[in-house]
Amino acid sequence: MKLASERAVVVFTLSSCCMCHTVTQLMADLGVNALVHELHSDPRGKEMEHALLKMLGSRGPAVPAVFIGGKLIGGTNRVMSLHLGDQLVPMLKNAGALWL
Repeated sequence: MKLASERAVVVFTLSSCCMCHTVTQLMADLGVNALVHELHSDPRGKEMEHALLKMLGSRGPAVPAVFIGGKLIGGTNRVMSLHLGDQLVPMLKNAGALWL
């Protein structure tokens, strides 16, 4: 949780995950400077992956796990649903990740 609150947007990823790339690219395309935390390059990566999976419950894989404003938003399905429903950008603005 400490890592999740270091920036307005934090995305936990695995390098082998294509959906992680999709979500991080969406954030970049929106102009968000997200902190992307690659679990493979962290010695505690497996432990963190298990903790994320526990937090997400049965809502899918552990990554990507997106935190906005220090709160767990979810994975790819949730982020894309918010984006398509025009709710992601206001959420990012409220968290201070976007200024436009």
